[in-house]
Amino acid sequence: MTEGKTRPSIVIRDLETVEEISKVEEVEKRVWELEDRDVSPSTLLIAAKAAGSILVGAFDGKTLVGFGFALPALEDGHVSFHSHMLAVLPEYRDLNLGYKLKLAQRERALAKGVRQMTWTFDPLQSRNAHFNFAKVGAISDRYKVDFYGNDSSSSLHQNGTDRLWLTWPIASRRVQQRLQSKVKLDPLPVIRPLVRFNGNGRPACSDLSESLIRQRICIEIPGDIVSLEKQDSALAREWRMATRWAFDESLKAGFFVAEYYRSIRGQQGPGAYLLQLGSVAEFIADM
Repeated sequence: MTEGKTRPSIVIRDLETVEEISKVEEVEKRVWELEDRDVSPSTLLIAAKAAGSILVGAFDGKTLVGFGFALPALEDGHVSFHSHMLAVLPEYRDLNLGYKLKLAQRERALAKGVRQMTWTFDPLQSRNAHFNFAKVGAISDRYKVDFYGNDSSSSLHQNGTDRLWLTWPIASRRVQQRLQSKVKLDPLPVIRPLVRFNGNGRPACSDLSESLIRQRICIEIPGDIVSLEKQDSALAREWRMATRWAFDESLKAGFFVAEYYRSIRGQQGPGAYLLQLGSVAEFIADM
């Protein structure tokens, strides 16, 4: 999709044929810049779909420009879906296709009688953080250190593969209200961050014991970690290690990640996660 062209008419539908499913490999390579060894083979996707997985695609004519892949899962005795991959080609990212693919996954999960979905994402990716918490209403109480190991071929994985494990209670009031745009987040409460910018772009850590006696904690992150990784990989690594420590210690102490707030200090300013004391299970039960 080149500049100046009319916006394409994109169709979101299930991937049905072997030919359609085989197109996923190329989208993976382009989005994550993967070598062949890290690409999910089409034979696996074909078998997974036959076994009950959700595999939806975004099509511009016959061209696959995005997809979402969710596996059936069993977590703590409850059946759910785990959204392992969701990707949109760079030139189509101004069309809200990630959101539409996520809604398609939700619709199909609900039709199967499943009320919960999970997935993971890099907590230093601010755009994804806004999407996951503010836009669709996911929550998290688990942090996975180098979840995919440290030998990925993707350029996006060179600062480690730490992930927040998200829970999306797709039938809850919280999620329904977020999807209907009925919730406008109040400004981030005035809380001294456990990790914050120290004035020159570096992360500064507050006293852990003082933070853990509160009911709420916040953790700041850079506005554009991808650019930072290209400009100063050592500084990007500092942010990885500081936020890893903050999330790990907070979640172990009984907090969970409830929201993400965009900064009002400009596009390159920090955003902040809000963590609150309590359990995800109880939080979901109250929704």
